[in-house]
Amino acid sequence: MLEQNYKNHRRYVLTYHILTLLAIIALLIGSIRNVIYSNRENLYSASLLVLVSIVLLSLYIHSRAFAIKAQDRAIRAEESLRHFMLTGKPLDSRLTLSQIIALRFASDEEFPSLAQTAAEKGLSNDDIKKKVMKWRADWHRV
Repeated sequence: MLEQNYKNHRRYVLTYHILTLLAIIALLIGSIRNVIYSNRENLYSASLLVLVSIVLLSLYIHSRAFAIKAQDRAIRAEESLRHFMLTGKPLDSRLTLSQIIALRFASDEEFPSLAQTAAEKGLSNDDIKKKVMKWRADWHRV
């Protein structure tokens, strides 16, 4: 397996992020076109296809958002525990959730000082990731 780093840490699933989204968009466009060109006899069924495509798009967006929210909460809890185990102190309350999520990539050696720097200087999550010298891979987040 490749070593994870700043350049390759983002992960995309082709079938979900590309194929499924394109299929739903094609369905939505096709169903809207179908309603526009439908006659009185099939307007109801054509309208139902638009509704189905909207529901599928909503499911696509919300299923991803809900999964990310659950992962973010788990990461916050894990990193809070890790910080406490390493320092004996809770994480700085000035750290935002996105900063904490970015800090998960820092090794145990650099995690406490990087967390302090991030809180004091208000580093963005991208800046935090760029400052990580010894990358701690997270292969489980999608």
